[in-house]
Amino acid sequence: MKKAIEMAQVISQKPLGNDIYDMILHAPQVAREAVAGQFVSVYAKDASKLLPRPISLCGIDREAGTIRLVYRVTGENTGTKEFSQLTDGDEIRIMGPLGNGFTVLPGKKAFLIGGGIGVPPMLQLAKDIKAGVAQGLVDDNGEKTGEIPAIQIVMGYRDAATFLLDEFEEQGESFVATEDGSVGTKGNVMDAIRENVLEADVIYACGPMPMLRALKEYAAQQGMECYISMEERMACGIGACLACVCGSKDKDEHSNVHNKRICKEGPVFDAKEVEL
Repeated sequence: MKKAIEMAQVISQKPLGNDIYDMILHAPQVAREAVAGQFVSVYAKDASKLLPRPISLCGIDREAGTIRLVYRVTGENTGTKEFSQLTDGDEIRIMGPLGNGFTVLPGKKAFLIGGGIGVPPMLQLAKDIKAGVAQGLVDDNGEKTGEIPAIQIVMGYRDAATFLLDEFEEQGESFVATEDGSVGTKGNVMDAIRENVLEADVIYACGPMPMLRALKEYAAQQGMECYISMEERMACGIGACLACVCGSKDKDEHSNVHNKRICKEGPVFDAKEVEL
C-alpha cells in the first residue's frame, strides 16, 4: 500500500471536550489509499519538535479526498497543542497512510471495542462494515467476498463526555462503559459486555494496554479470535528506529528477535501474535 507525504489543508476543526479535537483535512493522496485502522504522521511547524505525531484515522472520505483525525492534546508545549490551534485553510504536512489496518472476517458476529483515544479509529471500521466495504469483505474489483458480519459496538470512556457516541449509534447497536458510572455501565468495556450479556465470534479493538490485555485473555477463554490496534508511542512511524516494538510470538524479519514494530507490522495485530 502506497504512502505519501503531502501538505494537507484544514477543512474544519472543532473541540469535542476534555482536550479532544476533531479535524478534517483535505489529503487526497492519503484518502485514496487508506483503510480503517491505519494512521498518519503529522508534522509540527515548530522546528524544535523534530518527530511527527502519529494519529489514527477516524474517518476516510475517498470521494471528497478528506481524512478525519480525532485526537487528544497531551500538553501545553506539544505538537498536538499546535495542531489544535489550526483553523480552516491552514496547511500541515502529513505522511501516510501508515501501518496495517483491520481485515474483517466475513460473516462472523463482531465486537467493535474502543477505549479512550482508541475510540476514534473504530468509527471508520464500523462504517465500512455496515456498508460492506471493509478490508476483507470485498476483492480488488469491489465485489463482495462474503457475508457482512453483524456488529455490537462497545465503547469505554472516563465520564459523561462520550465523544463520537452518537455517530457509533448510527452504525449499530451500541453499549457504553464509564469509569464513574455517569453513562451506561459503571466500569470498563468488559463490565459492559458482561452486564449486557453480549456475545460475538471475533473482537476488533483499540485502546489502552490494560483493556487490550483483558480482551486478549477474554478471547482466549471464550475461544474467540481477537484483533487489536495498539496505542504505542511512536517515533519515525515507518519502522526504521525500533522505538515502538512489542514482544511477539515469532521473530521479526527486520531485527531477527521476538519483536514486532507497532508502526510497521501493526498497529493492528492478531492478539495471539503479540505479548501484552
